[in-house]
Amino acid sequence: MALQHLSDSELVHLYQIGNEKPFEVLLSRHQSRVFAYIMKMVKNNDLANDIFQDTFTKVIITLKRGKYNDEGKFLPWVLRISHNLIIDYYRKNTKMSFVAQGNNQNEDFNIFDILNLKESTVEDEIVFNQILREVKQLLDFLPEEQKEIVELRHFKEMSFKDIAEQKDISINTALGRMRYALINLRKIIKEKDIELTTY
Repeated sequence: MALQHLSDSELVHLYQIGNEKPFEVLLSRHQSRVFAYIMKMVKNNDLANDIFQDTFTKVIITLKRGKYNDEGKFLPWVLRISHNLIIDYYRKNTKMSFVAQGNNQNEDFNIFDILNLKESTVEDEIVFNQILREVKQLLDFLPEEQKEIVELRHFKEMSFKDIAEQKDISINTALGRMRYALINLRKIIKEKDIELTTY
């Protein structure tokens, strides 16, 4: 049977036992999807190319070391790796750092901007839902009133006006709690060395 007709799992298995050709098929099958995903997130062709190369380098290393757990979800796994590399890039970039510096120059950075992943495909939903679960875990470290505002705004998609009415507070109070929640989330990530995602 031609390699092109094999499943991702079958191709991965053949590659792991020493056949190089199956990886070429995997790359050909998924490269446009992975690159489009990265490009959507970073909106820079050169950067997208760099992250794309790094993604498949990590894929190769992981497969060669036998550390890939085959669950029939090769593409979502590759997309998770690319997403982690994107987050790593933004962490190292001063303008988009998760953690506010000494002069709080990054206070306007919204951690939830990174989660703008939702598309119509099953793969994107898998990635999005996993990242969402991990961010929800971070909320447990917030004061209750800040946690509540974040949950209503970002997980129930309520407007600040509706939140203010439901909680019987002013819109400015709701906005203020959200601002402090985002600042505290950055501090939590820094102090506890928390990773938003895992490879």
